[in-house]
Amino acid sequence: QVQVVESGGGLVQPGGSLRLSCAASGNIFSLYTMTWYRQAPGQQRELVANITSGGGRNYVDSVKGRFIISRDNAKNMVYLQMNSLKPEDTGVYYCNVDFYGQTYWGQGTQVTVSQ
Repeated sequence: QVQVVESGGGLVQPGGSLRLSCAASGNIFSLYTMTWYRQAPGQQRELVANITSGGGRNYVDSVKGRFIISRDNAKNMVYLQMNSLKPEDTGVYYCNVDFYGQTYWGQGTQVTVSQ
């Protein structure tokens, strides 16, 4: 069982920045594909960004150029740096661990972008 814990959410004004963090347990963290999802009220959960064990990155089009996903395998951490935030970025952000089809989720962290 992999434990996944997100942190770093909060309230920010449009144009501001936040950095989300995700800690995952296990001594094979470097082999995990790590993904950030988000879910806005009344909407389906969507993939925001992921990073593979090899360091490959993918982003949903709406965040390209604004968000950066990174990982620190020595600390079992993955980060999502979110810049130029917009109200439509509001939602609960979830961290997902995938290891050869075995998936684990955190409880989520709320991000609210509002004046």
